[in-house]
Amino acid sequence: MRITRTGTIAAVLAALVATVSACGGGSAKSGGDQGAKQLARLNIIAPAAPGSGWDQTARAVQDSLQKADLARQVEVTNVPGASGTVALAQVAPQKGKKDLLIMSGLAMMSGVLTNGTDVTLDDLTPVARLIGEYETIVVPASSPYQKLDDLLAAIKADPKKVPIAGGSAGSADQIFIGLLAKAAGIDPAKVNYVPFSGGGEATTALLGNKVAAGVAGTGEFQEQVKAGKLRALVVSAAKPVESMPGVPTIADVGHPGVEFYNWRSIMAPNGLTAEQKKAYVDAVTAMHASDGWKTTLKERAWEDTFLAGDEFGTWLGQEQTRVSGVLTELGLVK
Repeated sequence: MRITRTGTIAAVLAALVATVSACGGGSAKSGGDQGAKQLARLNIIAPAAPGSGWDQTARAVQDSLQKADLARQVEVTNVPGASGTVALAQVAPQKGKKDLLIMSGLAMMSGVLTNGTDVTLDDLTPVARLIGEYETIVVPASSPYQKLDDLLAAIKADPKKVPIAGGSAGSADQIFIGLLAKAAGIDPAKVNYVPFSGGGEATTALLGNKVAAGVAGTGEFQEQVKAGKLRALVVSAAKPVESMPGVPTIADVGHPGVEFYNWRSIMAPNGLTAEQKKAYVDAVTAMHASDGWKTTLKERAWEDTFLAGDEFGTWLGQEQTRVSGVLTELGLVK
């Protein structure tokens, strides 16, 4: 039908404006290129102090969601303490709470298991696994251990004579060395693991030949390896890692089942509707595909381990079984 009268045109335009307003205006617009519905606001809980790994990840998510037009307002709130379990205890009871997300990860899973908390990751709704950092085992440049097999053979022969420096008890470092020991036929509880409060202390112990080897995330020893002061025997990835060129992978050394990384993820309270859960998963999936997030991954040298929704939930259950098993064998969980 041909519209000829000005009044009719105005009426049609008014109807269109009313329709858009009824749909919620900006809050209903699509964000990014994935067709995700823009979220009005979010509060992301970073379960650690400002500047920590969880805090950095939360603020990267905040920035990427807003730049991709996937959320209008995103706040980050720091709730530090007890490997993230203090924050977990605050968020878990808020069942059905909208606009609330929490960073989680391996450290929180380990903290729940070792601290025996009343709440667990089962009290949260999985949204997405975001990033990971692979582990590496290093020795001083003058070490007689040229290959991982040499180190494992020495541990098997006399564990007490092979002290291995790493992070705090129950950390990703100890979990990885425990998994590797088990795969090599060594009782994880017999590994002479020496926990340090920080990577700097572990590095000092290595360079001073106070310990035989060290285990940490790839970024921890990277500069010393490049400088030739430390030698990396393995990286816990199935495929070569760009930040550790030439270092044998866990598959190269014959233990592909021990692929391992210190992962970080994002979750929500339980009790959400299917629509609410889908909105979060869609938004974070679209964020993952955005140029801003890709740039962040590259700039921070984060490994992209993205897994969303139910697939992440399934993997989370499997990871909890694996982590719980090795922590029990290490004597850290009864």
